[in-house]
Amino acid sequence: MTGTVRVQRSAASFDPYATAPEASPIRFLYRLNPLAKIAGPAPAMVLLVFVRDAATPLAFLALAYALLLVGARLTRRLALLLFVGIPVAVAVIGLGFSLWTDPTRIDAGSPVLQIGGWTLYSGMLQIGYATALRLGAIIALSLLVGVTTTGPDLVRAMVQQLRVPYRIGYTALAAFRFVPRFGHELEVIRQAHRVRGAHGGRGPFAALARWGGYIVPLLAGAIRHAERVALAMDSRAFGAYPDRTERHLVPWRVRDTVFVLLFWLASAALFWLFFPWGL
Repeated sequence: MTGTVRVQRSAASFDPYATAPEASPIRFLYRLNPLAKIAGPAPAMVLLVFVRDAATPLAFLALAYALLLVGARLTRRLALLLFVGIPVAVAVIGLGFSLWTDPTRIDAGSPVLQIGGWTLYSGMLQIGYATALRLGAIIALSLLVGVTTTGPDLVRAMVQQLRVPYRIGYTALAAFRFVPRFGHELEVIRQAHRVRGAHGGRGPFAALARWGGYIVPLLAGAIRHAERVALAMDSRAFGAYPDRTERHLVPWRVRDTVFVLLFWLASAALFWLFFPWGL
C-alpha cells in the first residue's frame, strides 16, 4: 500500500496537470468537480445582470468572499485581489458610473457635491455603485472556479461529464501546454539576442523592433512543436476510437450535487431577502 502511494505521488510530481491525491490536506473548493463550481454560481451570475439595487449584489459579494476565505487557499495574490483589487475597482467604477448618470432620468435625490453648474446627487451615486457592485459580485463569484480549478481539470470534466468529444477536449489540453513552453522559448530567444548584442537601443520604437525579432523564431518554434505533437498523437492512434481510457479521473460525487443544491438554495434566499420586490 505504501509503495502504491509513493508511486502515485512520484507520478503526480512529474505531471503538472495531475490531480491531487485524495489524502492531501486541501480546502473543499479544490475537491469539488469544476462543473459543480460553475453550475452553482451560474444562475446567480445571470440574474445579477438584471438587478438594479445595491443590497442584492452586496449580499452575493459577501457570500463569494465567505466561500473563498473558507474554501480556498488565501495566497498573497488572492488576498491582494480580494481585499484590494475588487474594492478599489468597485470604488473607481462606481464613481465613474455615477458621474456619467443623467440626473434627469432617475430620482436624483439630495445633492452631495456641487462644482459650478454641475451637481452630484445621491441618486446618481446609488445607481453608479449598484452597477459597480453587480460587476464586483459577478467577478467574485467567477473566482470560485477561477482560482481553485486548473484548465486541464476543467477540460477533463467536460470530456468525462458533458461528453465533449475527447478529440476536441484534449486538443485544448495540448494548447494549455503550449503556454508555458512559449514563455520558456521567448526567454531563450531574448537571452540569445542579448548574447549577440542585438538590443536595438532604447525607447518605444526599439522595443517594437525587438519584438519583431522575437516573433519570427517564436512562430517557427510553435510550428515545430505543433508538428511534433501532431505526429505523436497520430502514432498513438489518437482519435481512432470513439472512447479513450482516462489516466486522471475528475468524477462527479455526492458532495458536488450537495454544493450545487446548497448554492442554489442560498442564492434563492439572498434574492428573497435583499431584492426590493416592492419596487
